[in-house]
Amino acid sequence: MIESLTATQLAQLLAGEQSADIQLVDVREDWELELCKLPDVLTIPMQQIPERLKELSTERQLVCICHHGARSMQVAQFLLQNGFAKVANLDGGMDSWARTVDQNIALY
Repeated sequence: MIESLTATQLAQLLAGEQSADIQLVDVREDWELELCKLPDVLTIPMQQIPERLKELSTERQLVCICHHGARSMQVAQFLLQNGFAKVANLDGGMDSWARTVDQNIALY
């Protein structure tokens, strides 16, 4: 089962002592990333995930991110099916992050 994190929960995790154990994986397209993105995020557009699996950590908690949470949920499911055990999805995506955690992030 895929863990679902709210933007507030993710912000708390990233601010905590275990933040180094988290790998953020943003699966949006380049034009979306130009509008807004989180720092220290690994950017891999959704369509490139299958060919770039080796870039993802098998040890760290992967948190998949997209605009509203739908594409990232599909990626999270794909990762689980391909042997990644620690996978979570940012519920509501960057839209939720911009509305609840960082209002300086662009809405689109």
